[in-house]
Amino acid sequence: MEHDRRFEGPSDLHLHSTHSDGTEAPALVMAAAHRHGLRTAALTDHDTTSGWAEAAEAATSLGMTFVPGMELSARHRWRSVHVLAYLIDPDDSGLRAMTDRIRSSRLDRAQIMAERISRDYDIAWDDIVAQTTDGATVGRPHIADALVARGIVADRTEAFASILHPSNDYYVALYAPDPVTAVELVVGAGGVPIVAHPAGRALLPDSVTAAMLDAGLAGFELGHRENLPEPTALLADLATERGLIVTGSSDYHGLGKPNVPGENTTTDDMVARIFALGRGAAPVFP
Repeated sequence: MEHDRRFEGPSDLHLHSTHSDGTEAPALVMAAAHRHGLRTAALTDHDTTSGWAEAAEAATSLGMTFVPGMELSARHRWRSVHVLAYLIDPDDSGLRAMTDRIRSSRLDRAQIMAERISRDYDIAWDDIVAQTTDGATVGRPHIADALVARGIVADRTEAFASILHPSNDYYVALYAPDPVTAVELVVGAGGVPIVAHPAGRALLPDSVTAAMLDAGLAGFELGHRENLPEPTALLADLATERGLIVTGSSDYHGLGKPNVPGENTTTDDMVARIFALGRGAAPVFP
């Protein structure tokens, strides 16, 4: 496939803004991507597309190509699974109903966790809401930021390793669909589903991965700092065998994580394959 020169160059397809758990507005996220030499960038906030318009305007004004995306929450038993959804129709009724339900669950969860934490620590709901911006759903990262602001922990990493850890009694599970349903919803919305950082401490069972592939899973995000060498190699072999898309991304969150835009990138041919498959929305070229 001949490359479209409008997106040729470094591409980072996994960045977050204040519309979910990043610390920068969508326009500032695109500015950060541009400063780090990227030519193509996606905004993939958790379970929302509300930052697309601002990000697209900022990216194209900087001469970058913008890729509309989202990171859809899913769950297999105890394990959180994230499905990157590129070029989806943001008005698809099935996907919107699911993301509305997830965001509602996220808010309920945050309120319950905040109440539990406040029994032992000097923190109130207003402290947590103060860490959000208009349109963002309150979640665990905002609780972490409030804990930092109150001087209870040093940073988000400490918060997630201690007070907000799933093994702690303060923790409340988030509602999310199973991974196969998540893939089906993305495909139904005309999107291209890619599993985010899939090669951590444990791979999904082969049966689940096979069912996701049967449902239309397009590939794996194998370039990510949380992936481990051995499971990454196994998924790379599977991707080669099945002709899947392989991406690399930063998972940038501004000050929320140490990740830097462009620390992992996606090749031009893989970006072109995503563009060819997507039917729900189109990339925005400068």
